[in-house]
Amino acid sequence: MDDSTPYDALIVGGGPAGLSAALNLGRALMRVLLVDADRPRNAATLNSHGFLTRDGVPPHELRRLARAELEAYPGVEVRSRVRVHSLRMSDAGFDAGIGRRAPDETVATRAVLLATGLRETLPDVPNLRGFYGMSLFSCTACDAWELQGRRLALIGETSDLAARARLIARWTAALTVFTNGSDAVTAAEEAELTAAGVTVRRARIAELVGDRGIIEAVRLDDGEAVSIEGGFVRPEWSSDLSFLHGTAPSVDGHGLIRVDHGGRTDIAGLYAAGDATVPGPQQLIVAAGAGAQAARSIVRDSVGVAFAH
Repeated sequence: MDDSTPYDALIVGGGPAGLSAALNLGRALMRVLLVDADRPRNAATLNSHGFLTRDGVPPHELRRLARAELEAYPGVEVRSRVRVHSLRMSDAGFDAGIGRRAPDETVATRAVLLATGLRETLPDVPNLRGFYGMSLFSCTACDAWELQGRRLALIGETSDLAARARLIARWTAALTVFTNGSDAVTAAEEAELTAAGVTVRRARIAELVGDRGIIEAVRLDDGEAVSIEGGFVRPEWSSDLSFLHGTAPSVDGHGLIRVDHGGRTDIAGLYAAGDATVPGPQQLIVAAGAGAQAARSIVRDSVGVAFAH
């Protein structure tokens, strides 16, 4: 094959979903190009959990190990700090304009896997970034074990805050929900939470108190300081699919990509896996599994076969 030969698959994103897909496609003798902007959503996280054989591993180390494994497969090419700036359908499948700050090359590919992940916007709370990833987290399945039994906070401004509080209360009997001046928790939900032993504070947050990433209290605009020992934040997530010129797949009301059980979108040859798909942010091991599932679909679709199981 020369440079004019289309790739069998282009993977957009080098998180667990993209890396897992690359590994499985490489093992299927496919010619694969993985491009990664190197801006992972979990960059602030010191340790990730729940990944079988890698519980507690730093996310950047997990990525390093995965990339090292890909080096055994000559058909897999990885380009770091590179973006896909445009993606258009073509006779061969798709043409992608790629480059660092601007497109400086066009590559042809028969299939595309979107493993772009999501961008997150944290609640507008002073100095929250100083604690995020160290004593305040967004994923209960990932980090609640380490915080069990402590006085915890849940900070957010979204309509699912009460539901998240009910989940977090599994790990602690001392949970305070901070709506930061929003109406995220209804009166009925507050009554239900109060009956379950969960406190709701509606005042805006003036500042978070603590040292070197370890939070000690939430100070409110009304002067109250609530002592806590850790907690969770509910970010708002969004995906950037603006590079999909004329190839945008169907998304749900939150902008998450709709896929079938095999990671197929409603556009032939276009697949998606990981956080950017319905239902949204997930554990690393779940995203990796979705990447492997999508890779299996890409391989089977390429030869026109399907199995019931």
